Amino acid sequence: QVHLVESGGGSVQAGGSLRLSCSVTGYSFGNICMAWFRQAAGKEREWVASLYRGGDFTDYADSVKGRFTISQDNAQSPVYLQMNSLNSEDTAMYYCAARHDMSNSYCSSHSLWYRTWGQGTQVTVSS
Repeated sequence: QVHLVESGGGSVQAGGSLRLSCSVTGYSFGNICMAWFRQAAGKEREWVASLYRGGDFTDYADSVKGRFTISQDNAQSPVYLQMNSLNSEDTAMYYCAARHDMSNSYCSSHSLWYRTWGQGTQVTVSS
């Protein structure tokens, strides 16, 4: 069974950078989609970025495109979210998500599509 643990959150000034990490255990081979979501206080969970198996394909929300990078060295290594040029609107709890029972390389941006979630890591950006 896939298990996810996030780390790397914290507080940063606007314009700064953070790198989040999501360790993946319980997965050995086959298709897998990894994604980052975030949820600000009082708001719905929002998709940030997704990645298919080791970085073959990546996709980003418009709000983070050009500032955030999702990456993974291989399918068994941690998934990273490098966040640059942070602003106050990026303040949220960030969650790592995974799904590995697909028959193709499509990774959804909908939270209900993902089967496994981490516990979240808080990112706070102050202006």
